[in-house]
Amino acid sequence: MENTGSKKCSYESAAKFFTSAKFLIYLGHALSTWGDRMWNFAVAVLLVELYGNSLLLTAVYGLVVAGSVLLLGAIIGDWVDKNPRLKVAQTSLIVQNSSVILCGILLMVVFQFKEDLRQMYHGWLLTVCYIMVITIANIANLASTAMSITIQRDWVVVVAGEDRSRLADMNATVRIIDQLTNILAPMVVGQIMAFGSHFIGCGFISGWNLCSMCLEYTLLWKVYQKTPALAVKGGHKEEAQELKHLQDQQDPLSEQKPSEGSQLMTEAAAVEKDPTKKAGCFYQMSEPFRTFRDGWVAYYNQSIFFAGMSLAFLYMTVLGFDCITTGYAYTQGLNGSILSLLMGASAISGIFGTVAFTWIRKWCGLIRTGFISGLAQLSCLLLCVVSVFVPGSPLDLTVSPFQEMVRQLMGDGGVLPEANPTPLAMLSTSMQSLTNGSTTIHEMEEMVQVESYLSVSLLFAGVIAARVGLWAFDLTVTQLIQENVIESERGIINGVQNSMNYLLDLLHFVMVILAPNPEAFGLLVIISFSFVAMGHLMYFRFAYKNLGLQLFLRCSVEQKKEADIPSLSSVV
Repeated sequence: MENTGSKKCSYESAAKFFTSAKFLIYLGHALSTWGDRMWNFAVAVLLVELYGNSLLLTAVYGLVVAGSVLLLGAIIGDWVDKNPRLKVAQTSLIVQNSSVILCGILLMVVFQFKEDLRQMYHGWLLTVCYIMVITIANIANLASTAMSITIQRDWVVVVAGEDRSRLADMNATVRIIDQLTNILAPMVVGQIMAFGSHFIGCGFISGWNLCSMCLEYTLLWKVYQKTPALAVKGGHKEEAQELKHLQDQQDPLSEQKPSEGSQLMTEAAAVEKDPTKKAGCFYQMSEPFRTFRDGWVAYYNQSIFFAGMSLAFLYMTVLGFDCITTGYAYTQGLNGSILSLLMGASAISGIFGTVAFTWIRKWCGLIRTGFISGLAQLSCLLLCVVSVFVPGSPLDLTVSPFQEMVRQLMGDGGVLPEANPTPLAMLSTSMQSLTNGSTTIHEMEEMVQVESYLSVSLLFAGVIAARVGLWAFDLTVTQLIQENVIESERGIINGVQNSMNYLLDLLHFVMVILAPNPEAFGLLVIISFSFVAMGHLMYFRFAYKNLGLQLFLRCSVEQKKEADIPSLSSVV
């Protein structure tokens, strides 16, 4: 009887968990992230294939995406703040997945009829298709940004309630899902395109997003039903409470099973409060610019300003597994098989970082966790700095960083191939000079002759080990923003944070463009380490301002609550 009772209790606990709002958010995020990772991997490969193994379209796409989020991040966040949560999530979901589906279908048409399109209208029709692909893909990325702000920065906070430990666990779980899908999703779609074709790969991604969109839409509605607090927008709680009191008087059961119409009416009434009356045409046209300005001013005035800036500075680095570091690794004799193993080790290291975040936070508090993880990351990245000066390093200060770019632009005869080369052409040329896109990977591996692998080994050892501190620090800053930004500003502040991240990421690509040759990569490593160090110095200023000398004292589980600054979201 006892065994039967315990089994029944375990079954009920499992059923309660798998039907909870928390698990449904995990499931929806896993589906969404899987589709995003497949698409982000595939679109880069497909654009290279479309343009004859050139990086031009990929470079244009990267610039458009970074520029769009940089300019529109605050506006997207403001739209998230001013509209009902369910409407924002559903709209973002539909726009994102519909854009990916449409872009996948368009790519299938281009791959199937590429030669015919090239001959029509002197190739202009094919160029229009390229522009449409990049534009639609950029719309999908903007919608993905809105979805990320809505779910990861707002819904998760509301579902967690006032329990900070639960919020930390949910953030860590969401990040582990990101890490796993970042490994598995590209592998799956890569195998499909390798053993099938690019046409089949595009069709698979479009079909996945169609099915995923329907399932995610249902999951969002389920989470919304299970969490009544999502129907209340921050900054308008008094109005929402009055409406709820009136509904309770009319129908005592409405609190237990709120209908879709009543929930949407509650949200609509909560967000319709806008003291700004309609003005002239010029005033309405200038509204996006005012939103952009107000968003950055609000971000600057936040108590967590330096914490957010510290996270953004970590994007100004080549010490990660992006196309830059991968291209450099090929020039140092590492093949694709070794790089894939290193990327897997990096992802596992990142998972350890998310687990370490929850442990350290329980014992030391949230702010100290960021300080400790920052020290850990900097300590590991010192290996990367050392790798610049050990045997096997290609560092050569006698080689001008601009020499390779000038040679590529001027040509062997010293004459520009174009009268006025475009910045995009310069970007493509510079990127190709680093990744050697004009040759195949096998040819590159055969041409490379490395005297010692000590330098590149230390470089990647430092990069992989630093992921533990990096992801723990990222989660720390994320939760600081979640806890200390009022609900009515969560969207716009996180939108500006995304813009800052993209700005520093864009600057790191500019840095590579100015110094694309492998001999200058050591300088890029030192500059990257300097920016990471500056970022953590900003965080130290934030932490010392809030904790003072207590930052350096040991902290137990009972004391750690006193170490964290008050949560503004629980006050407002």
